[in-house]
Amino acid sequence: MASKPGILTEWPWAWLGDYKYVVIVPWAIHATYSYMMKDPSERDFGHLAIFPFLLTRMLHNQLWISYSRYRTAKGSNRIVDKNIEFDQVDRERNWDDQIMFNGILFYIGYIYVKESHNLPWWRTDGVVWTILLHAGPVEFLYYWLHRALHHHFLYSRYHSHHHSSIATEPITSVIHPFGEHVAYFALFAIPLYTTVWTRTASMLSFAGYITYIDFMNNMGHCNFEHIPKRLFSIFPPLKYLVYTPSYHSLHHTQFRTNYSLFMPFYDYVYGTMDKSSDTLYESSLVRKDDIPDLVHLTHLTTPESIYHLRLGFASFASEPHKSRWYLWLMWPVTIWSMMITWIYGRTFIVERNVFKNLKLQTWAVPKYTIQYYMHWQREWINNLIEDAILEADEKGVKVLSLGLLNPEEGLNRNGDLFLRKHPQLKVKLVDGSSLAVAIVLNSIPKGTTQVVLRGNPIKVAYSVALALCQGGMQVFTLNEDDYKRIKAKLNDEAGNNLFCSKNSPSKIWLVGDGLSETDQRKASKGTMFIPFSQFPPKKTRKDCLYNTTPAMLAPKNFENLDSCENWLPRRVMSAWRVAGIVHAAEEWNVHECGNAMFSIEKIWKASLEHGFRPLTVSAESNLN
Repeated sequence: MASKPGILTEWPWAWLGDYKYVVIVPWAIHATYSYMMKDPSERDFGHLAIFPFLLTRMLHNQLWISYSRYRTAKGSNRIVDKNIEFDQVDRERNWDDQIMFNGILFYIGYIYVKESHNLPWWRTDGVVWTILLHAGPVEFLYYWLHRALHHHFLYSRYHSHHHSSIATEPITSVIHPFGEHVAYFALFAIPLYTTVWTRTASMLSFAGYITYIDFMNNMGHCNFEHIPKRLFSIFPPLKYLVYTPSYHSLHHTQFRTNYSLFMPFYDYVYGTMDKSSDTLYESSLVRKDDIPDLVHLTHLTTPESIYHLRLGFASFASEPHKSRWYLWLMWPVTIWSMMITWIYGRTFIVERNVFKNLKLQTWAVPKYTIQYYMHWQREWINNLIEDAILEADEKGVKVLSLGLLNPEEGLNRNGDLFLRKHPQLKVKLVDGSSLAVAIVLNSIPKGTTQVVLRGNPIKVAYSVALALCQGGMQVFTLNEDDYKRIKAKLNDEAGNNLFCSKNSPSKIWLVGDGLSETDQRKASKGTMFIPFSQFPPKKTRKDCLYNTTPAMLAPKNFENLDSCENWLPRRVMSAWRVAGIVHAAEEWNVHECGNAMFSIEKIWKASLEHGFRPLTVSAESNLN
């Protein structure tokens, strides 16, 4: 929103929220119906093609978003080191409004401008006119309109909304108030309507020109430089005809220079070119990949989780992961993405963050949770994880957080397999179990004397049971197998506080994977379920309380955080991820994987000292 919003700021359909797409539906239905009902000799493919063309524009923009986020996460050729936060994602989530707006105007134009009917596929003279009209009137008028929008009166009411984003993304290019888009369409329509009225227009000249505008807008707002220097060496005048991402980034950081649309020519003519344009361009071209201090390793969960990655749909990634019914409509894309992940044999970067003086990255293993249960996939998955560890070690990464949502601890024995195979590793492997235990212990309300422990016994569960039993708290299991497994891990004194009972009076349940609906029905009304696993339990009781999985709220100085970690709320991180960050910040030169457990009290206190805060805090620590 602009600092002083003027008239025509909001889009007409803003009140519809996520249902705004119904606005375009009647137009698309009418075009389809008209095409089907007409005699084949009278059908106009151009009218029918408007809606599919809008979809291709959305896909085009989305590809730019994903590619740009991947490149800026890597760090190579990145231009501006400013951060992107949730407020920018929220501000830019309506980037497709302008595509809908254009589509409606195209439909209206088809109805009222008869010359737009039955356009040929190609006319060379129309393409030439489009190029000339863009280079002349469009670029010239845009330059002066843009300068006018930087006058304080218009800037505060309109254009400041666009300039709220310093570190730009491709979709930043179309984030403007509705009134600005009306003016921009009037400009870009000059070549379109001129060729229509002169009967030189063609479907490909229309589609090509609009695609050119989308391409240049997206390219110029990428926060990484990718225009090869040799292009300007081969044809020096090109610098006046084509801008670069670094050229336009200076407009977003300096505000009073580099006003041109796509052709810097007018900045040269009117003396508004930033003098550092060439220097920034060359320095961005030679910038190398970032070398992180910490890598957090994760993987995909459900098939639709690909859309919730930071490289997927930005608006989805900025919200906790939840199932959306309309994603089923995208099943062909979902299946295609699953096939790619099955074939693709490397981890990939999905996010970069900065905390104090630490550079952090998140890498994703291209495997889904269900694949971790397949025995024939285990070797393949372990090879991917091993390759990621060795790559991190070669790059000089200090800590690798094994934050994998791994339902099968036997897969690699909590990372111990890699440590035994490569004892010379310099990178420290951290599975974060100690902090997960600390968060669970500190989530138990003060005065609790009994708890129920239910779920697949894992490293965290054993350590929680040991800490509670040693502290004098009674721990109940609901079946004999869990009791025997945990009992075998405890000493005699702690074992006296472990019991097996099908019925427990406790209203505090510590739960993990394997908690069934039948188990939950055994709990008393008002029971608090506190997960110790990485996956949250399925909520089947409306009369009970469910805590989140072990997690902490990130401090305010944790930067470039614009996506949610799976189902966790904004700016909340899993214990396994936070543990790796704390290990790196404290420079603890130790591994925490396999059966090794770091000091629970030490990592808890260090996490608090670094500004991380628990989501649920008991009145008194249970660490003592």
